[in-house]
Amino acid sequence: MIQMVPIDTIADDAVEQLLDRAFGRDRHSRTAYRLREGTQAITGLSFALVEDDALLGSIQCWPVQVDGDDGSVWPLVLVGPVAIVPERQQEGLGRRLMEAALAAAEGSPPLTLIGDPEYYGRFFGFDAAPTALWRLPGPVERRRLLARGANVPALPGVLGPRRHALA
Repeated sequence: MIQMVPIDTIADDAVEQLLDRAFGRDRHSRTAYRLREGTQAITGLSFALVEDDALLGSIQCWPVQVDGDDGSVWPLVLVGPVAIVPERQQEGLGRRLMEAALAAAEGSPPLTLIGDPEYYGRFFGFDAAPTALWRLPGPVERRRLLARGANVPALPGVLGPRRHALA
């Protein structure tokens, strides 16, 4: 039976091996890694799926922020990576993880991610429009930089790791 558990109950090296299998060993050079540099995954929003002690998938959420060109600071939650072992993809496991993270994120700052707009827009309400003026610490396909939430800052600014604690 597949169980959803907090990701902090899974050994870090098991999660790293899963991410290597799902995204390749070169994944650390991607812009998403720069966005969460120096931060820790948000425990209450990050989950794993296990079956018979085998790790099937994981989702992690990270504290990030937009520093507006006007001096404002907007806390956000970066969703991802969502990783599923290759042999179990297309079984809806990623969707289960995403739904768990979204439910846990109710009342949190707005969410952002880098992903497929056709999938994340259609099933989870993410949209690229509010992120159009954000600058990132690396390359990104603009249509893949998505956000979701009532207070997404649709203003010019830099998206990066969160440096300020939430009050």
